[in-house]
Amino acid sequence: MGFFDRLANIWRGFLSLWVSDIESRNPEAVYEAAIDERVRKHRELKKAVSGIVYLRNKLSTELESKERELKEVMTQLPVAIEEGDDDVALVLIQKKDELTSQIETLSTELQKVSDQAEEAKSGLLSFQAEIEKLKREKEQMLAKKANAEARIQIQETLDGLSTDADVKALDNVREHISKLQAEADIGTEIQGDSLDQKLQKIKEKAANSSARSQLEEMKRQMASRKQGAMDSVKKTI
Repeated sequence: MGFFDRLANIWRGFLSLWVSDIESRNPEAVYEAAIDERVRKHRELKKAVSGIVYLRNKLSTELESKERELKEVMTQLPVAIEEGDDDVALVLIQKKDELTSQIETLSTELQKVSDQAEEAKSGLLSFQAEIEKLKREKEQMLAKKANAEARIQIQETLDGLSTDADVKALDNVREHISKLQAEADIGTEIQGDSLDQKLQKIKEKAANSSARSQLEEMKRQMASRKQGAMDSVKKTI
């Protein structure tokens, strides 16, 4: 195989792939083209069938005409014989034989053409049924295509909201809440250790100690006075 032959084969391969890609992207156009082509062939077939039917009708009409002529001849022949008109009788007999032969030929041809016409009509009806079937297939396949595209789109949308992304978002929320909780907890924990709290505790202790000292002093003074009074009573006695 020469270089240009190989190059031509590669080009045809690329062209075939390109056409296939276009067809797969435009299924409705492909179906419409196929339907239009079948409709065109159906018109051609219908025209051919009409020609066969026309020939059948023509043969049928001609056969009926010959049969009528033969009937007339068969009616005239006995009369010519009875009247002794042999010349007329001979002509009528010859005509009878010719008509009989023609009728046989026409009958044979009519039978053949009639069979062809019936076969052609059956084929025409089958072809019409194929066109209708292809139309239904087109609607069904386009509906399947639309359904598949919708399902793919939904799946792609769901894939966009992946589980990993959801888990990551939840982890972020959980971490944020945990940090807030820890912040609240540490505030409670360090509240007792703050400087103000320590000072307040010291003040409370100091105040308590001062009060207790005063109480002890007051107790000593009262005891001292009481003892002084008792001593005075003793001296008086």
